[in-house]
Amino acid sequence: MLSHAYFLPLRQRALIWQFARRDVLARYRGSVLGLAWSFLTPLLMLAVYTFVFRVVFKARWGGDESGEFEFALQVYSGLIVFSLFAEVVSRAPRLIMEQPNLVKKVVFPLEILPWVAVLAGLFHLALNLAVLLIAAAIARGGLPPSIVALPVVLLPFVPLLLGLGWFLAALGVFVRDVGQITSLAVSLLMFLSPVFYPISSLPERWQPWLRANPLTPVIEQVRSVALDGTWPDWPQLALHLAIASAVAWAGARWFAAARKGFADVI
Repeated sequence: MLSHAYFLPLRQRALIWQFARRDVLARYRGSVLGLAWSFLTPLLMLAVYTFVFRVVFKARWGGDESGEFEFALQVYSGLIVFSLFAEVVSRAPRLIMEQPNLVKKVVFPLEILPWVAVLAGLFHLALNLAVLLIAAAIARGGLPPSIVALPVVLLPFVPLLLGLGWFLAALGVFVRDVGQITSLAVSLLMFLSPVFYPISSLPERWQPWLRANPLTPVIEQVRSVALDGTWPDWPQLALHLAIASAVAWAGARWFAAARKGFADVI
């Protein structure tokens, strides 16, 4: 039977908070701009992508003659969701390998490390969502009432990230190529997710394949509630939560079984 620490880490909440806080602060320690980099990095990426797609390729959002700023809002909403996924998944294979002392010398709840990575990523997501909502409010003169459903839309994303984090963290101990494979997969998945285009712009024969992407419902529904004023698709949200919970359960089971061999490999 799995420990409650995997899914309800109440006993380790102080430790998780301490590690997550240290993780965020360590990332910007010694830099001049500090936390401002968490805003600047996605904004600079957005500026480059908007220039390439709007100016060079003359792309339009869903075929509409929308302006550059509207195009930027739509892309930014997808980009910040994908950035959270990319951050957690890219780091996951190294979570255990970068903490050998915690494996060998201390009795430490290693299962909290994916929680730490997810919470650190959610911190940056919150900052970027604030930028998105402020920009949308200024550009449109306010925000739609459906914005209150934004946390509910993002809720299924957490168990999905945790499940992938547990699975990849454990696998990365035994298969060192997982980091390179994951980095390549994340790069490809950026263009196979509806970040730079709405799913409705694809031919119908390709849409079911893109909907199989676990990032698609999150990105599409974040746009719906934050920018389009549409309430969530509740049946789809429930299905996504069920699938994400199954991924989390499987990832936790794999981590629990694999951690017995960590000390022999590291």
